[in-house]
Amino acid sequence: MGATMGFLMIYFLDDCKPIGQDPTKFPIQMYCKEGEYSAVAALWFQTPESSVRSLFHDPKGSHNDITLAIFIVLYFILAVFTFGLSMSSGLFIPSLLIGSAWGRLLGSGLSRMWPHCVVLDPGKYALLGAAAQLGGVVRMTISLTAILIEATQGISFGLPVIIVLIMAKWVGDFFNEGIYDIHTQMAGIPLLQWEAPPLSNNIYASEIMSHPVVTLKTVENVGHIVELLKCVSFNGFPVVDPPSSDQNEINSYGRFRGLILRSQLIVLLQNKIFNEYAEFWESSLDIKMFRKEYPRYPTIEQVTITEEEKTYMIDLRPVMNPCPYTLQHSATLPRTFRLFRALGLRHLPVVNDTNEVIGMITRKDVARYRIWKHRGKMGLEELSITNKI
Repeated sequence: MGATMGFLMIYFLDDCKPIGQDPTKFPIQMYCKEGEYSAVAALWFQTPESSVRSLFHDPKGSHNDITLAIFIVLYFILAVFTFGLSMSSGLFIPSLLIGSAWGRLLGSGLSRMWPHCVVLDPGKYALLGAAAQLGGVVRMTISLTAILIEATQGISFGLPVIIVLIMAKWVGDFFNEGIYDIHTQMAGIPLLQWEAPPLSNNIYASEIMSHPVVTLKTVENVGHIVELLKCVSFNGFPVVDPPSSDQNEINSYGRFRGLILRSQLIVLLQNKIFNEYAEFWESSLDIKMFRKEYPRYPTIEQVTITEEEKTYMIDLRPVMNPCPYTLQHSATLPRTFRLFRALGLRHLPVVNDTNEVIGMITRKDVARYRIWKHRGKMGLEELSITNKI
């Protein structure tokens, strides 16, 4: 599609320049006469980096205004389609190229209005246009200023570039978020914001937690663990004490003892760390068995457990985390947010007043509540994010 657009522009637009004006080593002649090169072909069939460099440094008159205007429209359409395809086509350099093209077009128009003004160099406007386009797309300011100044070696353009980037960010934030933030939300990646959502002090942990929670006993049956790992895709399981004889096993959650990960359970099953009798245990645990499988832990389908071994018992106490962070069911959403944000947690068990685990909160549960902004107004919304502990 891009090659077709490029060839059609070369065929229908007569934009031939003398070879002496072309800064590249190998100019493209195409349909031009001897001693001339096609400026349209130079834009389309160079690398994007070379095209950006030529728009920055070419002298006045190297590109026709009509060529730049059509190139901007077509290349913008291509950039939109290729980014929507979720393929590694890039966004940084195409944004620079589009911005430098319309920046040079604006600079060329101003130089035509005031032809005797020496300050109006189209290449300088190409740099500012590239900064504005890229800043409006990715919403970066200071870091992007440093990148452009280091890439162009133009320390004198630092102030104009940062002013352009700040204005581009303000204008873009007035309408929506940056393209990376939007794509992150569409992909369902649970990245937390800097601050807790406003107006969320009346939202409690009991309202956002996942329940009923899937728990394991401190001494659990191997067959039960295997079937549980095959049925659910959770990555963390609270470990509880079995209910006492005077408690109703159905209505009691069990006292919270710790947290064990899916990867740890799979390593225990793969290395046969279980016994036939629950009363007798051998200390055969070794940290090397966990290090050997990290970070690509096997799946439960890759673990072979016989029918006889499914009747054995496994002790989870030596492996589980006996003191994970927990949260009271009456805690508010801002407190939950601060715990996940500051500590980098992935799972957070929710307990009641008697230290019984009644639910689990994950990063996706917290990231479901986001701030929405539209034309200066702010509010709180709940997104639909698939939750996997």
